[in-house]
Amino acid sequence: MYGLRFISKTMSTQHPDNAYLPEWARGEVIAGDDEIYETYYVYSVLDIREQMWDWEGKDADPHVVRKLFENFPEFFEENVLGRDVYLTYRIPNPNVEEDERKKFAEALETIPSSYDIARRFYGEKASPPIFEVILPLTRSCLDLLRVVNYYRKVVVGKESMKVVEEDVSIMKWIGDFHPKNIEVIPLVEDKDSLLFIEKIIECFIKAVKPAYLRVFIARSDPALNYGLFVAVMLSKIALNLLKRVSEKTGIRIFPIIGAGSPPFRGHLTPSNVEEFIREYGGYWTTTIQSAFKYDYGRSESRRAIEKLNNSMGQLDSTTSELSDFKKKLLSIVEKFSDTYKSRIESLHRIINALAEFVPRRRARKLHIGLFGYSRINRGISLPRAIKFTAALYSLGIPPEVLGLTAIHSLTEDEQDFLEELYVNLKHDLRTAASMICWDNINMLLSDGEVYERVTRKYGLAEGLTMVVNDIEVLEQNFGIRSGSRTLSERRYSNIVNNILLSFAEGDREEVRKYVLEAAKIRKFLG
Repeated sequence: MYGLRFISKTMSTQHPDNAYLPEWARGEVIAGDDEIYETYYVYSVLDIREQMWDWEGKDADPHVVRKLFENFPEFFEENVLGRDVYLTYRIPNPNVEEDERKKFAEALETIPSSYDIARRFYGEKASPPIFEVILPLTRSCLDLLRVVNYYRKVVVGKESMKVVEEDVSIMKWIGDFHPKNIEVIPLVEDKDSLLFIEKIIECFIKAVKPAYLRVFIARSDPALNYGLFVAVMLSKIALNLLKRVSEKTGIRIFPIIGAGSPPFRGHLTPSNVEEFIREYGGYWTTTIQSAFKYDYGRSESRRAIEKLNNSMGQLDSTTSELSDFKKKLLSIVEKFSDTYKSRIESLHRIINALAEFVPRRRARKLHIGLFGYSRINRGISLPRAIKFTAALYSLGIPPEVLGLTAIHSLTEDEQDFLEELYVNLKHDLRTAASMICWDNINMLLSDGEVYERVTRKYGLAEGLTMVVNDIEVLEQNFGIRSGSRTLSERRYSNIVNNILLSFAEGDREEVRKYVLEAAKIRKFLG
């Protein structure tokens, strides 16, 4: 509790990374009223006290508050929405997502009407059921100021206007608007913004003077755009910079880390909670994505969530020598980022081809990964991080290993620093290494039929040679054996091999079947 406001240590999200479907889902895609039930489910069963309601890239139900009260009145009578449990919008960023601009306005307009519904349900004791929004792709202080001022001046500000001259005001006509202000959570996702997050947040604090601030650090998109090592490094420096802003301004900052199941996206699973806390315990809140909730037994997920609720925000994983810290980190970031990008440039065609076979778990709209926006990447576009990761795992080349040869370009001091800062480096690499499929790599490099139908068609020869070099670094520099060893790992490898063979034969249904089968064994899509 900070002041009068509880800030949850876990935030349920609607990320479509689950291989299994929950027993209450009415179809292969969780959408519509299933997402309403899911919100109640995470509050009441999993003891996650915050649910992200995602307006970005999907059709969000604007009547979520009314439906929650209508369907589960007894629960919400005892657990006040906006005080005991929380619903937090993620809205589109009009500066970047041009096709979603009006969705931004639509989402904000539902906030006062949701309050009216809560007031009818709770009476005068009602809290605003929605008072926070997450702004993705935040790149400047101006991005944030536009959101808070649009809500205050446009959504609420119109209550004093008159639609007919010499008539009553809008407030007299359709009622007043509450809450009068909203809080905005910047979601920072790209490298430059993460490195300059201090300036963004300081500017916003100076302009708005909030009582506290929550800041959301992405973990998946930085991995997709720059590779595993860079994503981890950026999450470390962002946390350090936020700590410095808090000390300088006197404003308490509650950082959020957006983590998924594979090591590439954060390695947050019910079976890896202790290691995750060692790595990211300096963050106050972590996301709980769909694979965490539905690809493990309910009791296992509940125990893991309880551990996170009791442990997040207690570990100080920052360093006091910020200037030296940043200098070393920037050197590591550049070296790994360049090497990783060279792999993606060689593999992007097969990644996009295999991503088509990853099952949809949410009713999302088409979204192109940020990698595609960067000039230095020669216009390459990629699927979202989950499908990207799933495609590479399905190929038998976990994305965690891509670009490992960059370790040779590090100084001894930089390598020591990397291993000190990235606490679970070997653990994460070891987890991914067991899912490397050497049968696939060897076939792609030497089997005549597979080589012609896949390697030559998708221009993979150079990229695969680089991947083999990366795996050699995994084994020689880190002492980690690649490929399957246990019976279950061999069974998994056989299924991944079937993906490649079916893909080479053009049997789309078999590819789709084996992609899902492999995902169920590893307990995440991507």
